[in-house]
Amino acid sequence: MSDLQSAKDLVRRYFAALDEGAVAAAKTYFSPDAIWRGYHPFHEIHDPVEVAKRFWEPLQNSLRRMQRRLDIFMAGENQLDAGGVWVASMGHLMGLFDEPWLNIPPTNKIAMLRYAEFHRVEGGEIIETAMFFDIPHLAAQAGLRLFASQTGAHLVHPAPMTHTGVMFDAQNPEEGHKTKAAIDFMINDIRDWTGREELGLEVELPRSWNDDMIWWGPTGIGATYTIERYIKQHAGPFRDGLADRTFNGHIARIAEGEFGGFFGWPNLTLKPSGGFMGMPASDKASDMRVIDMYRRSGDKLTENWIFIDLLHFWNQQGADILGRIPHMRG
Repeated sequence: MSDLQSAKDLVRRYFAALDEGAVAAAKTYFSPDAIWRGYHPFHEIHDPVEVAKRFWEPLQNSLRRMQRRLDIFMAGENQLDAGGVWVASMGHLMGLFDEPWLNIPPTNKIAMLRYAEFHRVEGGEIIETAMFFDIPHLAAQAGLRLFASQTGAHLVHPAPMTHTGVMFDAQNPEEGHKTKAAIDFMINDIRDWTGREELGLEVELPRSWNDDMIWWGPTGIGATYTIERYIKQHAGPFRDGLADRTFNGHIARIAEGEFGGFFGWPNLTLKPSGGFMGMPASDKASDMRVIDMYRRSGDKLTENWIFIDLLHFWNQQGADILGRIPHMRG
């Protein structure tokens, strides 16, 4: 428990230091060769100072007077092979969108970049990070529709319904064990479902999810509420449009209290052979890098926030989504 709390404290100090200067924060709180895994077009970087200069400083220049608005903050021991103590957070980076970022034009208004982030803490420093941020969501706030079709709703995603996701203090370990068990059951149930597709999602999903589930999906797919609408507005189109699904596993999977999450690099490899998100069908396989964050209610999952690097997925298909923005502007 003390390891988790000290790791939380270190990450909170890092968050505060970012406001004073990204390069100084990187030098103070990260191992010099720490791994940073980010959304396309940043990908994997092995130098925290480079992360500060390539990602944080340009973003801070664009989203002026930036605030980190936390919705989930937790820590846990990673039970997977990679091991380690990880601190995860989720929320929005909010600021005044006054300068362009990644070709996205400024609005001179409030803008929110939704994000989820995992930090591995060891020896009093951060040695590994996964940070995903929904760039298409920011583009939508600037009036740009990067994808032709979205089956769910476009929203600024709210905090958990219970408003209990920011866990600065230690939590009852038993609650974390229950959450991890619910997440593990869901993952294993999907993997073991091969050959049972004829039973349908209507039978599969209630095994892991409460009926009033909310799936807060990435821009390009969207959010959906209740098992019935989730089937119609995401799970059904996902399974119809994407074939030859390969599960590649996760790097970290943690839980604390009623919340948990994981990320992979990549989680899945799939072929959009049926077409997906309004994009052309293809028999070429692409990787999906995903962060999932969950809230458990009772013994099942009830809220799920999803970050998928869709820009990377479609870039592997030959579609440079960010490269289209200058043409969309004029």
